[in-house]
Amino acid sequence: MLPGTDPVPVALVVTVSSRLPGLLSPAGWRALSGGRPLAALPGAAETAEALRADGWDVASVHDAGALTGDVVVLAAHDEVPAGAEVVDGAAEPPGSRLLDVVAVMDRLRSPGGCPWDAEQTHASLRGYLLEEAHEAYDAIVDDDAVAMREELGDVLLQVVFHSRVAAEAAPERRFDVDDVARDLVDKLVRRHPHVFGNAVGVGGRAMDVAQVEAGWEEIKQAEKQRRSPTEGVSRSQPAAAWGAALVRRAGRAGLPTPVAAELTATSPEELGERMLSVVTAAEQRGWDLEDALREAVRRYAGELDAAAHAGTGTPPP
Repeated sequence: MLPGTDPVPVALVVTVSSRLPGLLSPAGWRALSGGRPLAALPGAAETAEALRADGWDVASVHDAGALTGDVVVLAAHDEVPAGAEVVDGAAEPPGSRLLDVVAVMDRLRSPGGCPWDAEQTHASLRGYLLEEAHEAYDAIVDDDAVAMREELGDVLLQVVFHSRVAAEAAPERRFDVDDVARDLVDKLVRRHPHVFGNAVGVGGRAMDVAQVEAGWEEIKQAEKQRRSPTEGVSRSQPAAAWGAALVRRAGRAGLPTPVAAELTATSPEELGERMLSVVTAAEQRGWDLEDALREAVRRYAGELDAAAHAGTGTPPP
């Protein structure tokens, strides 16, 4: 029992978050501001420290069962004793566990952490980013929710890892995970004026999907101010995807596209079988089909740049 308190069977418990130690709900602040003695269980140590730094007197205890009297106890959600009166002092919003990811990465990269993690660079990690993205893609194709959850976590790890590496870079190259999140939020809000602004569709009606896509592209074009239709198209993606992206860009910009082959296949499945037969034929000749297509796409990209610079079209977004 804390000095000067009257014995009562159960103390008032205010649940708090170790991830958000400075955050308390209005109900939590009312409970703390009633003039009663304060105590904190181990799971509330961060909140207790934040309160002490602001001048509050908070005792540290290890067992809520040993407390009696009119005491307010700060506790993690899993420390609440049975039968206690509870006030939810800090409801964690969706996404709060992302703070744990950042904290773990900080521990791994800091002195005393993992030597392998500490020596990684953007260059050494770049292959993992592609690998994890491909594995997440496979899980989505397989409609495997368990694998999807794990693989998306691995993709998230790469984002946090690169952000942590960048936070240690020279000032002119430095950014952190909050900068990444801020840029993403700003972009999403900026490119969805029909949600966050006052943009509306024809006749004042809500925008349909086609109008949303057109608006996205217009905003993107104004943002990027690209000088060539090849800018912003990843060259590291598979050659077929790279070529398809360039053909779409060229079509929107009124630039030339390669002559389309006669396509007699009547379904995507049949087309896939014919493409596989081309792969087989190339393999039998000792040719690398990916390299051959990549070289053709590279030449086409050069032709698009030349056409754009010659003024025969307007670079697309």
